[in-house]
Amino acid sequence: MAAPASLLPRLFLRHLATFMALIGCCLGNASAAGPACTRAYTLALHDHGLLYSADTNAGIDKDFADELIRRSGCKVTVSLMPRARIWQLIESGALDFSLSGISNAERNRFAGFAWYFTNKYYLLVRRDSGVRTLADFERNEKLQLGVIRSFRYSETANRLVDALHEARRVTQAGGLSPLYQTLMLNHIQGMIIEPFDYPALEERNIRELSQIIEFPDPSVRHGLIMSNKALAQGEQERWRELVNGMRADGTVRRIFEKYFKPDLAAAMVDF
Repeated sequence: MAAPASLLPRLFLRHLATFMALIGCCLGNASAAGPACTRAYTLALHDHGLLYSADTNAGIDKDFADELIRRSGCKVTVSLMPRARIWQLIESGALDFSLSGISNAERNRFAGFAWYFTNKYYLLVRRDSGVRTLADFERNEKLQLGVIRSFRYSETANRLVDALHEARRVTQAGGLSPLYQTLMLNHIQGMIIEPFDYPALEERNIRELSQIIEFPDPSVRHGLIMSNKALAQGEQERWRELVNGMRADGTVRRIFEKYFKPDLAAAMVDF
């Protein structure tokens, strides 16, 4: 039975309203699917073992950045900086992004994060130091610990670093290589490492003179670092969705499997 003529305008308007609502929904979902790319962005890598090597211009974070930029469709200028400088620029808003960052109360004031892997931390000590436990290292006032400037670690590792820093038993360096050199020269007797540092340990001289003690902490989340001053919360959420998509479709795991055995890669990215 056909609708009365008097009802046709109202039916038309109702269907039109429904159609426009659907269009609006679809457009809204499309706009939320990725960053708006209203400007060019900046992202800084830091030289750190398998995360990124300036010598080879390769590493996990380089692969991750390339895929993130491709999916975003945005123009992103990538540079290399010391980690301490990266945190300063993220806080000031002069740098939009960095990678493989961990949070704490201070950093949460000026940065947001999008998590894509976790890992544990270890104390690498010289065998001739006589250290068998973390407590052994802390008790021996003659032992010096080496750390990378501005790095933070897991809870127990941070407590050790802070305690030794108060006792003036901490040596800071800009990266891993100087710490390995000072360890081999016995200017420091221990340093904190993570799985990205493993390849260097395979070198005969380091492996023979050192041993590893695991910190008794859960794995720590690492992620894309986003400057709160440079990126509004809504914009950060769109980048976070890209990272979550890379995790969900297995891209992050495939990147890690290029550098680690499958079981270790799975342990780091499946959290």
